[in-house]
Amino acid sequence: MKRVTCFITGTDTSVGKTVLTALLARCLHERGLKVAALKPICSGGRADARVLHAALNGALTLDEINPWHFRVSMAPVLAARREHKRVLRAGVVAHVRAIQERFAVVLVEGAGGLLSPLGENFNSRDFIVSLRATPMIVCPNRLGAVNQALLALEALPRDARRKARVVLVSTPKPDTAAKSNPGLLAEHFDGKRIFILPWLGGRFNPARGSGNLRVRRTLWELVSGL
Repeated sequence: MKRVTCFITGTDTSVGKTVLTALLARCLHERGLKVAALKPICSGGRADARVLHAALNGALTLDEINPWHFRVSMAPVLAARREHKRVLRAGVVAHVRAIQERFAVVLVEGAGGLLSPLGENFNSRDFIVSLRATPMIVCPNRLGAVNQALLALEALPRDARRKARVVLVSTPKPDTAAKSNPGLLAEHFDGKRIFILPWLGGRFNPARGSGNLRVRRTLWELVSGL
């Protein structure tokens, strides 16, 4: 695999971005690749960043994974302003580029959905463009998933959309739409770039999840060809 950067975003908050990022980090590390996983900006605590820190087995410090963190659980740009701070795109991009120099694969997890404001006048879409990253859109596999995934894809610039992947994350109690969603979505988007991640339980453990053969196969197919 050549040197690549993937940006993990979602159709909303709490859809499984951290789960996917941590699993990819473990899977790629076990394949012998030098991989970094970042959550550059977060608000409402650093729980997601700590999950990534554990998945990397010490490859990066917590502050390298998550340099910008704010206490209040709200859009990062507003949480930063409450602390009289400003997050600028140039600084965040510079941090990621410094990490890119050290690792073959860099996984960058956004905060909230694709268009949620991350800092002053930029969101995850702007970040994807600046980094020329491959977007991975995480979406819960339930009723409404096709609309949500297509809206996120439509919001991407053309070049980013051409290489984007969609990851449908299974829910603990699948509804009637879950089985038909991948096929229906494939009528509007390349089916080879649609992936399904099984439900891994309420207490997520990256080590246990990456040991699941089905999960490992899905993760490797997800990054193959990048």
